[in-house]
Amino acid sequence: MLIITKKNAPEEALDHVKEFLVTNGFDFHQSTGADRTIIGVIGDTHTLEESIISAMPGVHQVVRIRPDDV
Repeated sequence: MLIITKKNAPEEALDHVKEFLVTNGFDFHQSTGADRTIIGVIGDTHTLEESIISAMPGVHQVVRIRPDDV
């Protein structure tokens, strides 16, 4: 799963997303660009609800990567 932030999302919003992931047993890899940050979720994400993450402040888009996509 990839979480793409809104342009120039505040650090507090990113911290909230990352805390949510860790609290729910996931690890992540963060890639920070000039305007946006992409968070790659590590783990079996089938239990993560896209709608919950999409509703978090600072989140622009959530992309689920299915096993058949790789």
